[in-house]
Amino acid sequence: MVIAMQLRYGFRLYPNGPQRSALARAFGCARVVFNDALRVREDARAAGLPSVTSGELSKRLTASKKTPQRAWLGEVSSVILQQCLRDLDTAYRNFFDSLKGKRPKMGPPRFKSKRDTRQAIRFTANAGWKITPGGKLRLPKVGDVPVKWSRTLPSTPTTVTVIKDSAGRYFASFVIETGPEEALTPVTPEVGTDLGLGHFAVLSDGRKIDSWRFLRRAEKQLKKAQRALSRKEKGSANRNKARIKVARAHARVADARREFHHQLSTKLIRENQAIAVEDLAVKGLARTRLAKSVHDAGWSQFVTMPEYKATRYGRTFVRIGRFEPTSQVCSACGVKDGPKPLHVREWTCAQCGAVLDRDINAAVNVAKAAGLAVSARGAQVRPEPLPAQRDEAGTHPEPRPTTARQTGIALL
Repeated sequence: MVIAMQLRYGFRLYPNGPQRSALARAFGCARVVFNDALRVREDARAAGLPSVTSGELSKRLTASKKTPQRAWLGEVSSVILQQCLRDLDTAYRNFFDSLKGKRPKMGPPRFKSKRDTRQAIRFTANAGWKITPGGKLRLPKVGDVPVKWSRTLPSTPTTVTVIKDSAGRYFASFVIETGPEEALTPVTPEVGTDLGLGHFAVLSDGRKIDSWRFLRRAEKQLKKAQRALSRKEKGSANRNKARIKVARAHARVADARREFHHQLSTKLIRENQAIAVEDLAVKGLARTRLAKSVHDAGWSQFVTMPEYKATRYGRTFVRIGRFEPTSQVCSACGVKDGPKPLHVREWTCAQCGAVLDRDINAAVNVAKAAGLAVSARGAQVRPEPLPAQRDEAGTHPEPRPTTARQTGIALL
């Protein structure tokens, strides 16, 4: 059975000059409201007073807009200011949950700086935003912003987040509650995937996927752009232009890597009924001399893609424990002959005489371990419904809407 889930749909925006100024004003007002609310709660904590509730913060926000010092807050939509208070509540909740061990460790909320290169604001349904018949995104007190649509939205969104990234690009991000998708044609094989650096992935059927090394290939251009940035005077307009060039170069690398991950994960989902991967200790490997290559490969980002695509389209996804001795066990006879140095890429099993390729042998063992997991748990080996990758309000399932299109978060 295929279940409903939340997906994020992102689209490139192309605001004109006045619209960019209006968005900059909105980003600044949202930052001020967030920092004011955080200061009030921190002062109350330092004084030993009870925590200030969101309702009280909202009342103070409404009162401050009537004062001469904060009258300019009325120039932007009040909805995005209220959403800043919700974001602060979420930040505190996540921090306290991390202290209780309910989520990975994280720090308390921090003050936002006007020098942050990434800015975001969120409009909910009561803000009055909509997609115009001409395909533009109408934002309150901003205007009709041109959008580069690439795919139809599966349901009507209730919120939109406008993001400006470090490279100066604008995006509209929707979180959509998708209905059950039509399951892909059932196939029988299950494939094991061994991730590595020499080859990005080695499959249990013997195929080896080359690693494109996106960062390594772009190092020459990045080095040139970074050198030009270091020569500019701090605080100057030319330095800001050089910074944007560096950010755009890094954005091109990240976009190319993400596209490669999507294409490969989609191919695996379409061709195999079950996909198994090894749960690698990426944080530990990132502290070694291989750190740059490990980050360049992007294993963590890749593994999340077949996981949610399998959930959406009725495939099986299994994570194999990182302590499984996949490289120490002969895939032909099952004899464990101990660890081997990394320079040993091929060896002959002393028990059965089989000539084994290190990576293919590991991938076959991953597939076998996945088969054991499937038989142990039954045919239904799928995780719980996966949320969107970042916390945002979702939507209510409704009939397919207008002509909005998706950019690339869910390529399958």
